[in-house]
Amino acid sequence: MWQRAPQLLSLGREKWPIICGDAFEGGRNRDEKGLWVTFMTMTDPIADMLSRVRNANHAHHDSVSMPSSKLKANIAEILKSEGYIADYTVEDAKVGKTLTLELKYGPSRERSISGVRRVSKPGLRVYAKSNNLPKVLGGLGVAIISTSQGLLTDRQAYEKGVGGEVLAYVW
Repeated sequence: MWQRAPQLLSLGREKWPIICGDAFEGGRNRDEKGLWVTFMTMTDPIADMLSRVRNANHAHHDSVSMPSSKLKANIAEILKSEGYIADYTVEDAKVGKTLTLELKYGPSRERSISGVRRVSKPGLRVYAKSNNLPKVLGGLGVAIISTSQGLLTDRQAYEKGVGGEVLAYVW
């Protein structure tokens, strides 16, 4: 296979060759030119976003980039309004758009985000009524709720008297 590497690398992006790593033989993943990468779909893009933020925050990165969506941009807006991030931008990329979050730190690089937890997952959705909304750390943190009126914090949802799906806790 290493002798064929230059020939394989010249092929189009839709069929990237496997140079190293796992390969699946047979089926749709093999043709006359060699072994090919099987692309996986992302099942939980919100969990991916929160993991990227958690990892970048833990490593003291100044910013973190990820594929963008309207839901992710709304989550970023909530994080900005609650003071957990400095700013966010949505930029055009080669394919789709990219969301870049500017992380926020204290004067001596203390993290503004102590923790992030995904609550409602694709395999187990969690909903809360307006009179039973969760409090994160007794009100010191924020619960992000997806309601019929858009994404709201737990306090905003309580004031408006709406419930919804509990997406995440941030503290």
